[in-house]
Amino acid sequence: MVEKLKVGTLISGGGTNLQAIIDACNQGRIDAEIVFTGSDVGGVKGLDRAKKAGIQTFVVDYARIIADCRNVRDVDSLLPKDFDPEEILKKQRLVDVEKDYEKALFFIKSRVIAERQLLDNIESYDMDLLVLAGFMRVFTPYFIDRINTNASGHRIMNIHPALLPAFPGTDGYGDTFRYGCKIGGCTVHYVDYGEDTGPIIGQKAFEIVDGDTLEDVKVKGLKKEWELYPACIQKFAQSR
Repeated sequence: MVEKLKVGTLISGGGTNLQAIIDACNQGRIDAEIVFTGSDVGGVKGLDRAKKAGIQTFVVDYARIIADCRNVRDVDSLLPKDFDPEEILKKQRLVDVEKDYEKALFFIKSRVIAERQLLDNIESYDMDLLVLAGFMRVFTPYFIDRINTNASGHRIMNIHPALLPAFPGTDGYGDTFRYGCKIGGCTVHYVDYGEDTGPIIGQKAFEIVDGDTLEDVKVKGLKKEWELYPACIQKFAQSR
């Protein structure tokens, strides 16, 4: 019997990609099992999907943590002891340190505080791969380096609603549509220190025809996402 890949998942909303992965696991299309689902927002439908499937869940409230960081006098007192600000600022490619050092430093510190709480939850599980199934937060090198700890390298997978490297960022389908592209698509890639810049694992494309609305583009894209993500997770499972 093939040993199943142990997958951790993170979400921020409805969890339709999570559901596609759950279904693929249950149907034997992925040699994997989901060991947890975490969210940065409480009460979202994706958590209900996970609970219905018997998956353990947790919430790390990023919005509250960042608000607390703005209101506390000494943010440094909340930071993990192994945090090295200069090392992280040097590695990261998310914020412009030269433009506004203090703003960049606060961004990194507040996210690291949240990430440490994520890690405290994740590290209680035996996990081979972390899958971002609609998780709307970027990671600092602090988090990434503590997940990618083994010789195999990348262990964080993300799905993006565009054919990278075109249209990185938060609104891939919208950017594709507004640019007037006749081909849209989605990309599964590994997470690195930049935003949507990691190595590409797989892509699926679809045609955008005259008369399509942005909503049509999103519907077409989601259908491709639900096919692509399980296939890329299975590819990872087979490569071990």
